[in-house]
Amino acid sequence: MSNMAGKRSVWRTDWRLYTLLLPGLIFVAIFTFYPIGKMLAMSFFDWRIGYRQTSEFVGLENYSQVLADPIALRALVNTLMYAVVTVPLQMALGLIVALLINGITKFSVTFRLAYYFPVITSWVVVALLFRYIFSNQGLLNYFLADVLHVVGEPVGWLSSRVPALVVAMFLGIWKGIGWNMVIFLAALQAVPKEYYEASSIDGLNGRQQFFRITLPSIRGTLLFALVMLCIGAFNTYTPIAVLTGGNPAHQTEMVLTWMYFQTFNVTGKMGYSAALSIIITLIITSITVILFRTLARKGE
Repeated sequence: MSNMAGKRSVWRTDWRLYTLLLPGLIFVAIFTFYPIGKMLAMSFFDWRIGYRQTSEFVGLENYSQVLADPIALRALVNTLMYAVVTVPLQMALGLIVALLINGITKFSVTFRLAYYFPVITSWVVVALLFRYIFSNQGLLNYFLADVLHVVGEPVGWLSSRVPALVVAMFLGIWKGIGWNMVIFLAALQAVPKEYYEASSIDGLNGRQQFFRITLPSIRGTLLFALVMLCIGAFNTYTPIAVLTGGNPAHQTEMVLTWMYFQTFNVTGKMGYSAALSIIITLIITSITVILFRTLARKGE
């Protein structure tokens, strides 16, 4: 009898929990799972949204167009380059700043606000500021050409592929340091001080403590930051859209800017954009799984 009563009590508790979870599950289903399913369906059609227009089923043709499109491939390469450069530098600089702030007792809140301020500023505002600084008639060229006389003519920082991508990377790194600083600082403050005291007795110096105590203790936070930054790198849109708009000749396109161009500009190829979205989703999922499995094994 007591066993039956226990099962009924658990069922009542579970029923109440399920009831509380239901609104959130409905919200996620409507605004997350349904759009993903709809996008997957759109990728197999020549999708049309005009009045009385029909969407013709084309099978895998949209995927074939994406894989054969040189601009889509260039956009993917640009995005990978952006991720490879910005993600490690954001994490490294954020960790350094977190270590420095964690080691001081005065003005720590002031430094936190100073480093976190770029995070809360608008992407559009800071991208416009960077465009003003790095434009042909911008502030940087003024100092280089007119003040320091280092160059004879203004440098076209945003007029070619590599310099424009470097400017976008610099913007992404500058804006992401504060986010990493906050995440790593919270993890550092959660490491028990007894570990460091015991290691000092054993004769470990600061560098040895960092590699033997600090890094292993915050490994989970490092993995979280790495995965989130990789996902964020593949969602880069505003810096390129404001700085270059994907130009010149689509040389600086990212996957999202090219997707937007295909969807809302003159082409209106929504099926193509949906197929590109699915491909990017699969790439991000694969990278995430590889990161989790690799770092989890090292953690074990």
